[in-house]
Order: sequence, then structure tokens, then C-alpha cells
Amino acid sequence: MAEDEPHDLDRGLTNYGDRDFARFLRRSFARSLGISSSLFNKPIVGIAMTPSGFNNCHRMMPELVEAVSRGVLAAGALPRPFPTVSLGEVFLNPTSMMYRNLMAMDTEEMIGAQPMDAVVLIGGCDKTVPAQLMGASSAGLPAVQLVTGAMSTGRHRGQRLGACTDCRGFWSKYRAGTVDAQEIAQVEGRLSVTAGTCAVMGTASTMACLSEALGMSLPGTAAIPAVHSDRLVAAEESGRAAVRLIETRITPNQVITEKSVENAIRVLMALSGSTNAIVHLTAIAGRLGIRISPERFNEISDETPVLVDLKPVGQGYMEDFHAAGGMGAVLRELAPLLHQDTVDIEGRTLAERLEEPLDWIDRSIIRSFDEPISPVGGLVALSGSLAPDGAIFKRAAATPELFESDGRAVVFTGLEDLSLRIDSPGLDVEPGDILVLQNAGPHAAGMPEAGYLPIPKKLAQAGVKDMVRISDARMSGTAFGSIVLHVAPEAAVGGPLAAVRNGDRIRLSIKEKRIDLMVDQEEIARRMADFQPPPSPSRGYKALYRRSVTQAPQGCDFDFLASDFALGRRKWK
Repeated sequence: MAEDEPHDLDRGLTNYGDRDFARFLRRSFARSLGISSSLFNKPIVGIAMTPSGFNNCHRMMPELVEAVSRGVLAAGALPRPFPTVSLGEVFLNPTSMMYRNLMAMDTEEMIGAQPMDAVVLIGGCDKTVPAQLMGASSAGLPAVQLVTGAMSTGRHRGQRLGACTDCRGFWSKYRAGTVDAQEIAQVEGRLSVTAGTCAVMGTASTMACLSEALGMSLPGTAAIPAVHSDRLVAAEESGRAAVRLIETRITPNQVITEKSVENAIRVLMALSGSTNAIVHLTAIAGRLGIRISPERFNEISDETPVLVDLKPVGQGYMEDFHAAGGMGAVLRELAPLLHQDTVDIEGRTLAERLEEPLDWIDRSIIRSFDEPISPVGGLVALSGSLAPDGAIFKRAAATPELFESDGRAVVFTGLEDLSLRIDSPGLDVEPGDILVLQNAGPHAAGMPEAGYLPIPKKLAQAGVKDMVRISDARMSGTAFGSIVLHVAPEAAVGGPLAAVRNGDRIRLSIKEKRIDLMVDQEEIARRMADFQPPPSPSRGYKALYRRSVTQAPQGCDFDFLASDFALGRRKWK
């Protein structure tokens, strides 16, 4: 923000070649908005709002916008809500991941193009928070992230239900024949019973927690349930905080640093959070030239215990996490491992925050550092001949007996092939085989949450509950299983995954952090000699996406938006 930039409606005047006329015209039109002249000279806080009839996570958006506006006005500034793209995960085709970058572009451009001195970003659904943080990081204006909050749980025959881990569990039982059509219809109406994001530590909740860990959200706000009155209080306080930022001029690049990104990765490990968070955090960091190597990622994972007992890998729900002490409790347990000199949007160091007393911690949900659920973090980065640029495995959600596997590949060449053959009685598959999905990465399919390949029906009915599954796709943060994801380079750009054939041997070793195709290089080269990439879209945003999207290790951002450092175009010092 330039020192001489005005803090009012005159900021960033429309260019007509006559500044005085532009000022006169803007104020004239502001009158038509019903803004009194006494407010014209106040600092302006933009409110990036994302309501949509196709986004259940954001149903409470009008109340949140009103509460933020109340806080801005009380602090002496003028609130100006404005809309951006809204991404409702389950309502988008082919996948919300394809539109994350569109929302990030929209957010960045509208922050920069409109006259505001700071901005509050309101979002919650899976790709919304990362898109907003990506856009705000690039825009460079002081920003506060406010999340919408998680759903509260429903009930079914005495069992608590929460989207979407329980929907996957019940669907697996339905496929296996242990739940009938009548019961699955009942469950359908009991899974998502309030506004808000998924009730478990899925992608939305993980990103809410990581936003607070980075320092971009107010302390203690990540886990407040969507329907809790404190969510509105947090919104009001976020409005006040945005006004303070106008004076302190703390911008995202001062908050999101290499140290705070490492802190966020430690929190991700302790939460055993979503694998999607790795792609999103990489993209956010990449906007500011920050890159954490796979080797450093694994070091952090091996040093950081899993402390939080929530679904999909544990038992609790986000409302339990909030009542148990939330992020404040997790950060205090991790304190010896954290960079405590990082600064948040309030201008406080993490050390200063951790000096404040905490009310209470429920140890059934948030374990102590000395008595963890697991002594090592929930996620690891893999390398090897099948994934020379990397892959991800969520060991906390997997079956330990499958950590060291050597199996026969059963290959599906794409999403349509998977859909057509996975439940075929004639499918040649055994419990010890490894399911492989090709052409589901960012270039081929927008990288959908298809990595959670279903257990073939004939095996599910025989009682098989887990198998090693490999793909260049993503997996929902609410899912579980022994699944290798984000294989890079993806099949559609000629990565080794494209060379896998039925019957090939694949070796997975979590101990060695490797995934290898046990086929010699000459044979792989022979198979790839006639490789042809899938056809590209010819127009519109999908064509732009195909031309410009990077691979998972670079965050699947657009190459023209990510920092040169993140793309490896400049040497590190």
C-alpha cells in the first residue's frame, strides 16, 4: 500500500484522464448507493462475500456480512460488501478444484480494482478459503480471513452423524449389502442438518485451522460452529480487526512467511488433516515465493505427533474440537516445535498469544504432546519411479498392514472406465491387488476427489474394507483408506503412471517413503513411445485451465499467477 494512497472513496480512482472528474463522478454515484457524505472520507473495508444458492456451506453468509459490517462501523470505517465466485463443493462439475483458481483470480482482481483499504474474506467451503488466501496474498492489501464454521451433527438410530465421513461409511455399507435402500434414504436426510462446512476434519475444517495457524484469522475463530452465536461475534471482531489493519499496515506477506507455513504444516500433521491442504497450502505459499521441500515436509511429519481425535481418522466432530479447546489447545501442545516469532494479523507474535491462559482442554479430543494418538504426523510425501515428482499418503487414515505392500496392478484408464468396470462381476481383482486410476490429474480431469476408489463390489461383499489405491487425483478430506494421491507428473502429461498396465507389480513402502513401478525403464519407454495426451478444451476457462495449471507439487496454481520461486524458475539462495 503506497504511503500517499488515500484512505477513503478516492482510493484507486477510475481513469478518465481527469482525476477531479473521476472523483466527482464516483461520489455522485456513491450517493445513489445511499451513502451519506459524512461517510465518504472514512477508510473503507471491503467484505468479500460468497453466498450462493449452490453452496450450503455459506447459507449463513448474510448474517456474517451484517456482523462484519457492524464491527467495521463500530471501529469508524465504512464497510462495502462485494461478491466473488462461490464454490459449493458437491454442486460443481467436473470438480470444484478446477474453479479454485478462477475464484482466486476474481478475489485478487476485485480487491485491487475497487476502493478499499483492507478486506475481510468470508468463506468456508473446501476450495473457498484457499482461493481467498491465494487472491489476497497476491493483491497485497491488509486482509482478515473469516470462516463460516462447521455443521453440527445429526442423529440416526442413536448414532451421531456428520457430513461427510459418515456418508462415506454408510455408502460403503450400502455397496456391501449390509445397509438397505430404505435406511440409506433415511441417512441421506440426517447427515447434513445445519448450515456450515463438513462436520469432521475434512478439507474445509483443515483449511480453517491452517488459516488460524498461519495468522490470517483471529485467534480462536477456526473451530466455532456455524450456528453458534460466537460465530457472529467472531465476524464482528474480524471487522474491527480489519480497521486496525489499515493503521498497522500488516499485509499478508508479513504474516504468511516460511516460518508460519512450517507452523501450518505442523498443525496439519497434529490434526491429521486433509491431504488437499497440501495442494492448497503450496499454492498459497507459492504466491509469495515460499516453497517447503518434500524432504522438509517429511521431517516435520516425523517430528510431529497426531494429537486430535476427530473423524475421518478418529471419533470426534468439529463441534467437539471447539468445545475441547480448539486451535488454542493444539498450538500450546505444539509450542516447543513452533516458530514462535511469527506475527499474526493483530501484530502479535505467536509467543505472545501462547502466554495467555487457556480455559480448559478435553483430553479425550486433544491429547497432550507426551500422550499422542500417534508419535508421527498424519501425512507423508512419497517419491519413487512411479512418482518421480512426488505423491502424498495419509498414513493416519490408512491400514498399517498395507504400509509395506507389493501387489499386482489393476488399472483403470480414466473416470469413465472406473465407473463402468469397478463393480463388474468379471473384474479380475483380488484382495492383495493394487487399484490404479490414470488420467484423473489436473490436466486430464481437473483433479477431482476420485482418488478414493471404491472397493470393487465383489470384494466389498466378501468383507474387504481396504486396499492400496493409487492415482493422480485427490481424495476428499473426509475420506479414509490406504490411498496414494497426487502422483506427479500425472498420466495426462506423460508421467510414469501412464505406463502402468494390468498385472504390473507395484511396491509401496511407507517406511522408505517410496512408491515404485517394478518395470524396467526400457519397457516403460517402449510403452510410452506412442503416448498421446488427452484432447484439450477449445474455449473458455477450461481451455485456460488446461494450458496454465501446474502439477500438484506446485499447488495446481496457474503458472502465470504463481511466484517464479515456487515454479523453480529462479535459484534459491
